[in-house]
Formats: sequence, structure tokens, C-alpha cells
Amino acid sequence: MGIGIFAGLMAGALWGLVFVAPRMVPSISGVDFTAGRFVSYGILAFALIMLAKNKPWPTWVQARSAVLLSVLGFTGYYLLLVYGIQDAGTEVPSLIIGTIPLWMMILGKPAGLTWKSLIPGLILTGCGLALMMTASHDAGTSTGAANEHPHFWRGVAYSLASMACWTAFGLMNAKWLKDHPEVSATTWANWLGVATGLGALVLWFIAGSEPKVLLASKEIALAAMLSVATGIGSAWIATILWNIASQRLSASLCGQLIVSETIFALIYSFMWDGQWPSAMQWIATALFVAGILASIRAHR
Repeated sequence: MGIGIFAGLMAGALWGLVFVAPRMVPSISGVDFTAGRFVSYGILAFALIMLAKNKPWPTWVQARSAVLLSVLGFTGYYLLLVYGIQDAGTEVPSLIIGTIPLWMMILGKPAGLTWKSLIPGLILTGCGLALMMTASHDAGTSTGAANEHPHFWRGVAYSLASMACWTAFGLMNAKWLKDHPEVSATTWANWLGVATGLGALVLWFIAGSEPKVLLASKEIALAAMLSVATGIGSAWIATILWNIASQRLSASLCGQLIVSETIFALIYSFMWDGQWPSAMQWIATALFVAGILASIRAHR
């Protein structure tokens, strides 16, 4: 259980990076950045499969599952999130994604676990989210940052759709791994990577920028480095870690560990903006952490 908890938290730390990466290259479209990140993931996953002595290729049924889950948990989820971040900034989308633990806990509760034991973690997490949302809204209003996002509510809608995609992925992926214990966390991550890379290529061919337009961007070199870094770290490595957590923990506890993604996303955002969290934001973060600890205790 300890290994599963550590793996889930580290996956959240790596996922938190993807909330800031699109802000570093604002001239690169959401489709282009999403495709770059996941094509990098796909190339690495395919190379690792080819280098393996016994190439563990999936059956057609397994491949179909990999394609479906790759859309829900990777290309579809992240494309919607990137659009949400571009329209609404970092803080609000990260908080909307931060409600995933609540949905995962409610929808993935083990049969032997009582609601009474889950209530403390749910309340602490919910209070932390509400407090952070209020603090971020107040900070944006006082600094006039709200004027920087004229399509704010469209960004909120994208973020809500992104949240729904990943919640479905989290529940379905955990069930798939438990139903197929013969497939290792790394093998499944590689299968998902190949499916995700192919899907990203299709996405780019349909809606991406023309190569000459993309290469003419002044931020193309940085975008390429960020795509590779997040493709390897925040996709491949994070997926392996999350698969380990999903195999060892219940879906509800895994969902609660996703709070770490929100915390790290906010930390990275504050670092990128060069500002310290307010006292209210520190309190909200403490409530997040307390919610995780309460949930871990309930699942023990």
C-alpha cells in the first residue's frame, strides 16, 4: 500500500507540470502542443516495445481498450485541458481537475468501505477546493487578471469536459488493470503510449498547424523540448507510476491521491508567475493534504 501511495503522489507531481507547460509557449496552439507531447510518448513506448526480448503485443480486444482509454486519459483529456488553460488561466482549470478525487471516491468506493469513514476526507478536500477557488478568484479580481481571460467561461466548460474524461479514464483504467493482472504496469503504459501517439498524429493531421507555420514560430524550439519532457516524464513515467498505484490501491483512494496533481500544479504556477501563495491559499493546500491523510487512514 505504501508503494502504491508513493507512486500515486509522484504521478501527481509529474502531471502538475502539464498545467504550466502550455503557458510557456502561448504562440503554439493547443492541438500542436498536445500532438507534440503525445507523439513523443508514443515514439518512446514503441521503441521500448521493439527493444524488448519478448515483444508483448496486445490482442485486438486489448488494443481496442488501449485506444479508448488513450482518448479519455490522454489526447482528449489533455487537449480539452490545454484549451481550458488558454481561455481561463492555470488556477481555475487546475481546481476543476482537482475535483476528480471527489468523483473518484464517490464512484469508485470499495464495497466494504462505509461512507462514514470517507466523510472526513471528502469534507477536507471539498473545503480545500472551495477555499482555493475563492482565494484565486479574489486574487484575480484585485489584480485585474480577469480581464486577461475574455473567454473565461468557455475555458471553464473545456475544463469540466476534461475533468469528466479523466474521471472516466481513472475508473475504467483501474478496473482494466485489476481484471488483467498478467499485464504489467510498464507494458500497459507502453500499449497506451502507442495508441496515444497514433491518436495524436491523427489529431494533428486533422486540426494541427501546417508544418511551415509551426516551424516559423519563435517558440518552436522551446515547444519541442517541453513536448519531449512532458511526453516522457508527465506521460510515460507518470503513467507507469499511476498504473502501479491503480494495481495496489482501490479506485477511491487512487482518486484522492490526484489531489497531489492540483497541489503541484498550483506550486508550479506560483513559481512561474513569481509570486507566493496567499495565506488563504496556504490554508487550502493544508486542507488538501489533510484530506489525503484522512482518506489513507480510512482505506487502511
